[in-house]
Amino acid sequence: MSARLAQYGIAAVFLILGGWALLAPASVIELAVTPKYRDSSYLTVFTMACFGAQAVLFGTMALVLKWPARAFAVFAVLLLPFFVFNWYFHYEVPVLTSIGMLDFAGNVTMLVLALIGWRAAKRGEGGA
Repeated sequence: MSARLAQYGIAAVFLILGGWALLAPASVIELAVTPKYRDSSYLTVFTMACFGAQAVLFGTMALVLKWPARAFAVFAVLLLPFFVFNWYFHYEVPVLTSIGMLDFAGNVTMLVLALIGWRAAKRGEGGA
């Protein structure tokens, strides 16, 4: 897989999940948050939509920029705290439902793609 295709895959995760949060924030709250923590107030729905907008913004930038190997490596490292977030808010404080753990699946997908992209970009830059 080329670095560019890996980058497009990362963008797709942001665009799909972020687009869902942007366009249907109440649906995300209803399906991804456990009843004990679910809140459908205007501010909560607004905040979810804002979160989605930021994800769509990043996904769009991932489509139009060309990442060097270093960008893939930094992205992979910066993803690691999100795994702690997913674990904590699913197992320790059960905020996320199994559908909410789509975030975890997206993070795993992006981590794998970041590592693939890093290797491919490194080869393309003349590295080992």
